[in-house]
Amino acid sequence: MRILKQSDPGPENSSRQSAPSSRFHGSPLPDEFSWSSGDNEESLQLIAGRFGDRVDAEIIGHSVCGAPLTALSVGTGPRRLLVTAAHHANEWITAPALMVFIEDLLFAGDSGGSVGGVPARDILSRSRITFVPLVNPDGVDLVNGTLPSAGVAQASAIAENWPDIPFPSGWKANIRGVDLNLQYPALWETARENKSALGVTGPAPQNYVGPKPLSEPESRALFDLTLREDPDLVLAFHTQGETIYWRFFDRDIPGSRELGERLSHESGYSLEDTPYVSGFAGYKDWFIDAFRRPGYTVEFGRGSNPLPPGQFGRIRETCAKIIAAAALGI
Repeated sequence: MRILKQSDPGPENSSRQSAPSSRFHGSPLPDEFSWSSGDNEESLQLIAGRFGDRVDAEIIGHSVCGAPLTALSVGTGPRRLLVTAAHHANEWITAPALMVFIEDLLFAGDSGGSVGGVPARDILSRSRITFVPLVNPDGVDLVNGTLPSAGVAQASAIAENWPDIPFPSGWKANIRGVDLNLQYPALWETARENKSALGVTGPAPQNYVGPKPLSEPESRALFDLTLREDPDLVLAFHTQGETIYWRFFDRDIPGSRELGERLSHESGYSLEDTPYVSGFAGYKDWFIDAFRRPGYTVEFGRGSNPLPPGQFGRIRETCAKIIAAAALGI
């Protein structure tokens, strides 16, 4: 295990507590919390210190503002999963949900307990799961008030051109105004046409595909990691809608619908085709297209982004059920 250097969490501009992490294991959840790149790194440090060589971690790249993009892997089994969260800034609640799942899985593996209704030791012995809990650290820091002032000024200048989108709560993009989940080479040109038809042709809080595929360091880092890890399946965690999207365009992947139906059954979420207007250039789209293996976008919770922290407990439980079912397969 390579112990990772904790990043600077930035100025403390919020009175809310930090989100659940290792120091909250077995304790009641706070009524309100936020999340930052600093919280993410601190949680990684705590997990590394507690679980040592059962966890593999590496910095796979850095964000535009220099925050580390960290991947963490657990398990020794042959089935390989790659799970991501927080492509979108105001969907940040998926990042602590993923971090708490990692911790719960490892604690349950030690104690002989279960997560998501499945014995943790079965998950750890039958699968190898790589997590990227925070794909968009700069955007998350912007939304939650911990981004340094220079980054805030950069985003604010972009947001001024989009007065109908609340700032910073409506921000989904990275700090350069590029939607990281519209960056992958899966009919990217179609995504550009679709978003241009909506009037988005340059940097914006939402829906700008970028000047070309993989133009951003965050999307490039995840792309390169996925090529190297060669997973059997990917899960991309977003909010909101309580929906699982399982398909890309007309690609027919054997077993994909069947596993999607199981994930739907375990979570109670609906299994749906991705709407055409948002059905291209996403991470799971590229994975399905390039690897011809199952990939799923999971939209947790209901309401308007960012979802209120009061939904965290239910999101956490559903996250565990989905990952546990995906790790074991059909």
